[in-house]
Amino acid sequence: MDFAFDSRTEELRDELLSFMDEHIYPNERVFYDQLEQLDDRWAWTQTPVLQKIRTEARKRGLWNLFLPGEHGAGLTNLQYAPLAEIMGRSGALAPAAFNCAAPDTGNMEVLTMFADDDQKKTWLEPLRQGEIRSAFAMTEPDVASSDATNISTSIVRDGDDYVINGRKWWITGAMNPDCQIFIVMGKTDPTAERHRQQSMVLVPRDTPGLIVKRGMEVFGYDDHDHGGHAELELNDVRVPASNLIGEEGAGFAMAQARLGPGRIHHCMRAIGVAERAIELMCRRAVDRHAFGMALAEQGVIREWIAESRVKVEQLRLLVLKTAWLMDTVGNKGAHTEIQAIKIATPSTVGWILDKAIQLHGAAGLSQDFPLAKSFASVRTLRFADGPDEVHIRSLATREIKRQLAQ
Repeated sequence: MDFAFDSRTEELRDELLSFMDEHIYPNERVFYDQLEQLDDRWAWTQTPVLQKIRTEARKRGLWNLFLPGEHGAGLTNLQYAPLAEIMGRSGALAPAAFNCAAPDTGNMEVLTMFADDDQKKTWLEPLRQGEIRSAFAMTEPDVASSDATNISTSIVRDGDDYVINGRKWWITGAMNPDCQIFIVMGKTDPTAERHRQQSMVLVPRDTPGLIVKRGMEVFGYDDHDHGGHAELELNDVRVPASNLIGEEGAGFAMAQARLGPGRIHHCMRAIGVAERAIELMCRRAVDRHAFGMALAEQGVIREWIAESRVKVEQLRLLVLKTAWLMDTVGNKGAHTEIQAIKIATPSTVGWILDKAIQLHGAAGLSQDFPLAKSFASVRTLRFADGPDEVHIRSLATREIKRQLAQ
C-alpha cells in the first residue's frame, strides 16, 4: 500500500498550510471579537474578517474542496482527507473560510446528487458561491431519532403543494439569518414499507408556518460561532410540490447517502482537533513547572503525550483507509469502515482532549484555550450522524455474518 499523497494533494496541502498560517490562526481571536460586536450574535458569516478571508480563499482556489465532480474541486475522498484534517485545527473559522463547513457540505451533496436543474440553480448555486447558508432538518424531540424511520413530521400532498407539520431540534446552522433554505425530512406515506415512508422537501426560511423557536446549548455552549442548533416548529407549512427532492419515498436513502461522506468529514476534521491538542500539550508541558521540574519531565505527562501520538496515528490510518475504500468500492462497500471510524474517532479524540485539558489545569477549562469548546464539540459527535450504539450494533451484526460465512 502506498501511503504517500499524490501531487495534487501535496500541492493543495502546502497551499492550505500556508493559508492557515497567514490568514486563519492570526485571525481566530479577531473573528471572535468581531462576532461579539455584531447586533445579531448568530450572524457569524457577516463578520468582516471572515468575509475578507473567504474572498482570499476563493482567489487562491481553496474553495468547495469537499465537493467532488464539476460542482466542486473534483477531489476524491482520499485527496480531501488530509485537507479536512488541516481545517479541523481551527474548528469554527477554517471550514467556513473555504466553504467546507457542515451542514452546507452535506446539503450541497444532496442537491448535487438528487436535485433537479431548477433546484440546483435556485439553491445549490448560491450555496456553492457562499452567498447563503442552509440547514438539514431531520432530528425530532418526540421520537428516538437514532432510528430515522421514526421521524414523525408529516408531509402531505395537497393539490400542487405539500403541507408540512412537525417539530425538529438540533438543526445546526438554523439560527444564522443567512440560513435561507431548510432540507426537511418527514413522512409522505406512513403506510409504505418502513424505509420508503420518508421524503425530503426544500423549505425556504421565510415560508409562513416555519418557526425557529430557540437555540440549543451543548454543555453551555450555544455554538453561535457556526450558526447554533435550533428547535423548529412547522405549522401547516405549505410549499410547492416542485420543492420535493427526488421522488416520494426516497428520503431515507438520500439521508444515508448524505450521512456517509458527512461521517468521514467529521472524523477527518476531528483528527486535526487532536493534532492541535497534542501541540498545545507539548508546549504547555515544556513551559510550565511544578515541584521543581517542567511538566514535560513528569512520567505521567510523557505517557499522555506518547499515547496521544499513537492513538492519532492509528485513527488517521483507519480514516485514510476508509476514504480510499469509499473511492474504490463506494460508500456501501466501505460501510463497515465508515462505522468503525465513527465509533473510534470521537471517543479517541475526546480522550486526547481530556488529557490536554488536565495538563493545562484550570486554564484548560477556560475560554483562553480551544480545548474545552473542542471537547464539547467532539463529545457531540458521539450523537451526530447516529449515536455510537447504533453503529456498534450494526457493525457487530455485519461482523458476525461475515465470520459465520467463512
